[in-house]
Amino acid sequence: MDRDDVARRVEWAVVDSDIGPLMLAATEEGLVAVVFHARPEVRDRALRRIASRLGAELVEDASGRLAEPIRALHAYFAGRIQQFDVPLDWSLIGGFNRQVLRELASGVRYGTVVGYGELAGRVGQPGAAQAVGAAMAANPLPIVVPCHRVVEGDGGIGGFGGGLETKRQLLALEGVLPEPLF
Repeated sequence: MDRDDVARRVEWAVVDSDIGPLMLAATEEGLVAVVFHARPEVRDRALRRIASRLGAELVEDASGRLAEPIRALHAYFAGRIQQFDVPLDWSLIGGFNRQVLRELASGVRYGTVVGYGELAGRVGQPGAAQAVGAAMAANPLPIVVPCHRVVEGDGGIGGFGGGLETKRQLLALEGVLPEPLF
């Protein structure tokens, strides 16, 4: 197998978390996708999309490439880490969306939130709040690239691809919202 064959291999695994099953996928470059609610039909649809977009062969975690991202996610949910230090593969996202997500990953710390409009301003596009919302919806690396930390400017929680209850749980974990009473 030559280097090009290895680079096109995407390894994946489904792991349990405090917010339900998550599917993680990684290339040789790094973590490329995190998928919420990874029941078999959701997982299979996501894997087909990843394989199509990357022209990749899919392999269930064969080399241990996902070991560190899995450890980091477990540490995050246990409250032992506040930021992810795992290699990321940004190849599923480009252009403005990538610019916004990179700013989010580097500039919005654990336990804080940012408004859609403010994030648009940070990337030099004031007035592009709706485009920032679209970038959040397209985020292939939720939790690790913390789109749950982006909220409406008026204090509303905003939308979330993993569902609003999942967003509330993540914000509660980070101390932004109170823990649910029941």
